[in-house]
Order: sequence, then structure tokens, then C-alpha cells
Amino acid sequence: QVQLVESGGGLVQPGGSLRLSCAASGSIFSINAMGWYRQAPGKQRELVAGITSGGSTNYADSVKGRFTISRDNAKNTVYLQMNSLKAEDTAVYYCNAEILPRNYVGDYRAYWGQGTQVTVSS
Repeated sequence: QVQLVESGGGLVQPGGSLRLSCAASGSIFSINAMGWYRQAPGKQRELVAGITSGGSTNYADSVKGRFTISRDNAKNTVYLQMNSLKAEDTAVYYCNAEILPRNYVGDYRAYWGQGTQVTVSS
């Protein structure tokens, strides 16, 4: 019953900006870390940025200084502000979250969104 729904992808010119959102919904007791991954055609999925429940962040070297991850714990939502986009940022972007469902006996579980396409092209 827990799901992650992403939004905000699209087509943008090089140098442009996009903001991705990912909202977690369902029977949720607690959310630990949240993050964004991406997968370009023919490449492995890679971590773009992560954020802990306390707000500590980490970024892939390729996006440092251009992307910013943030979260709204009251809304169970994580965001990715992407600025100065480059063609090499083109990929499907996936949201990930460590979630403890209500009435679940066990540790946090990893959930994934369905992915949203980001295309950077002139």
C-alpha cells in the first residue's frame, strides 16, 4: 500500500532547470533516507543525491553545485532542483525511500518510484 509518485520531468534546453518531486503515500509509519537515482540508456542506475531524515545530504560528483536535494517531512516528499542542466543529465530519474510501513514487523524497506524522464536537448 506504500507508493512513491514522481513528477516534474520533461524536455529542457542545456543550461535550463527542472524540479522533480516525489511524494510517498499509503500506510507509512516512518521514512528514513530518501534519494534520487538516474539511469541513462545503456548505463547502470546511479545515485544522484541522497538526504537523511535529519537533512544531511550527499551528491554525485557530476551534479555537485548544480543539483539540490531537499525534503518536506510533513508531506513525505523529496525534491530535486536541477540547474545548469547538461545533455549528459538525460536519463530516467527514480525516487527511492527507506520506509517503515504501519503495522509492519521488521526493518525499513526500500521503495522505488516509477521513474520520470528528463531530456536535456536543444
